[in-house]
Amino acid sequence: MERIQAWLAGYGLPAPVELSEAGVAAALAVAALATGWLAGRHLGTRITELLARRTGGIGEGLGPRTAGIVRHSVAALLLAVILAAWPWHPLADLGLGIACGAAAAMLVVAVLRGLNMPRWAAWTLASLAFTAILSHAIGGFSVVETTLDRVGVQVGARRFTLLSALTFGVTVLLLFAGVRLVNRMLAHSISSARGFDATQKLLFQKLAGIAAVVMAFFIGVDLLEIDLTAFAVFSGAFGLAIGFGLQKTIGNLIAGIILLMDRSIKPGDVIVVGDSFGWVNKIGVRAVSVITRDGKEHLIPNELLMTQEVENWSYTDRNVRVRIPVTVSYDCDLAKAQELMLKAVVDSPRALTSPKPTVRLSAFGVNGVEHEILCWISDPEGGVGNVRSDVLNRLWLMFKDAGITIPVAQREVQMKPGATNSPDRRTDHKQA
Repeated sequence: MERIQAWLAGYGLPAPVELSEAGVAAALAVAALATGWLAGRHLGTRITELLARRTGGIGEGLGPRTAGIVRHSVAALLLAVILAAWPWHPLADLGLGIACGAAAAMLVVAVLRGLNMPRWAAWTLASLAFTAILSHAIGGFSVVETTLDRVGVQVGARRFTLLSALTFGVTVLLLFAGVRLVNRMLAHSISSARGFDATQKLLFQKLAGIAAVVMAFFIGVDLLEIDLTAFAVFSGAFGLAIGFGLQKTIGNLIAGIILLMDRSIKPGDVIVVGDSFGWVNKIGVRAVSVITRDGKEHLIPNELLMTQEVENWSYTDRNVRVRIPVTVSYDCDLAKAQELMLKAVVDSPRALTSPKPTVRLSAFGVNGVEHEILCWISDPEGGVGNVRSDVLNRLWLMFKDAGITIPVAQREVQMKPGATNSPDRRTDHKQA
């Protein structure tokens, strides 16, 4: 046996002990991968269904990947335990390192893609995770770290190396992914909380998102060991420049927070700002999204809503009164005409029966008797023009059946005796 081992060692081949150990390690790796597959198939499916019920069927990217995340995480955990539980020979370490690194890399891809991270970022971090785990398994991690630390440049008292650049990039990507994950968890918790209306929930979500970004910034500064005192000389000038350059941005941010706090404008409100009429779709950090009846989306700066006059049709009550002017001739039956006006507005599907619609005689006009139909609607986001059109179309048919005429302006020309036909000697009179 010793001669066989010596002969194999002379040709650089592994000894039978190493081969048998590698076989055991391969069997354990297959068992770990199979366990991960079973966990993803059964436990992952149950977790996916639970998330679907809790989030109303919205998985938000992570839900459909839950089974894969469970599968890869269980396999990577078991392989890491197997790798650290025994002093394996190099051949077994290589096989276990490849399996554990591959499982960890697939876990990284599943999580980051579930958080809508770019594909290049997910696969870059997965490659780094695979390389780090494999090099650690075969005992070459310190060699890789030392090699990366040797390549760099000296800038003043600080040295920038490939290792520091790689550490900086990985830290930023992980913090970015962590902020997205925390924002989603907080958004779910706040949206499912009771006792708050939609505007308060939106405000808390915005404040929680800002707090998550600030916390990630300070965590990143601590992890990267960035000395902020080095920027003390430039902080005053830089802050002044930021104050002037981002004056409008900060103003819109503060105005948006104020709008959410006083709830003067809420998502779903129907507002009129200048020539823009529509309902509020979203209140963002910089602007409010207003969708018009034409399907156009107007982005109105928050600061503009604080300084200009805004009509909010649904601030305290969603009921809006619609005025429909109607004129009938002097020789018609006014009582019958007013009865038909009231019937036309009652038959309109969007007109409310409470408050009751009314018909008012507003004036004795030049061409006819002027009336005003007043009715209420509870869905101002649907517009008021189609309500007027529906009522007037119904009224037109009713007037024709009842013989009620709508006056039109007529022009009468009177010729005085002895006058010529010259146009400048005409006298025009309007009458109904």
